[in-house]
Amino acid sequence: YCDDQPYIHYNKGSLTLYALRDYVGEDRLNAAFGDYVERVRFKGPPYPSSLEFVSVLREATPEEYDYLVEDMFEHITLYDNRCEEARCEETDDGRYRVTLSFKSRKVRATGDGVETEVEHNDWIEVGLFGEESEGEEPPIYLEKHRMASGVSEVELVVDERPVRAGIDPRHLLIDRVPRDNVRKVVGA
Repeated sequence: YCDDQPYIHYNKGSLTLYALRDYVGEDRLNAAFGDYVERVRFKGPPYPSSLEFVSVLREATPEEYDYLVEDMFEHITLYDNRCEEARCEETDDGRYRVTLSFKSRKVRATGDGVETEVEHNDWIEVGLFGEESEGEEPPIYLEKHRMASGVSEVELVVDERPVRAGIDPRHLLIDRVPRDNVRKVVGA
């Protein structure tokens, strides 16, 4: 059952491959795809299956991101990442100290909609953005941090005053409510 939840069954393949490309690296992922195609090209029965494809993805994925293959290809995994607070203060040397408070939750759903919360300590992107320029917010800071289930706080010092900040700001992970991932920075 996934009525009113098109993120589960539509476009998931492209979303997960874009995310995996970002985590693993495009060259590494493309090399794995090429190796897979060479291995299965013109193969007769028994024909290759999605299980073989997932094993190729697992081989290409660095150890610190092993959980991603399981989350993205073997389960229905959803996040509820939220930026609770983004505060900024100018430091004595003219830089900006930004304190961010996040709440992160991860669930796995069955095909019939039963959800179970899963404790996690995943790599999730944190971003700080400056003034909008030609329709884009150039990132001041965009790096992955280990985020555990529940509330986390991150403190960053940057050269430019951020206007907006958030967790998983580019929506690499499938989030239940993506609009609450980023918020306006207050202070300074």
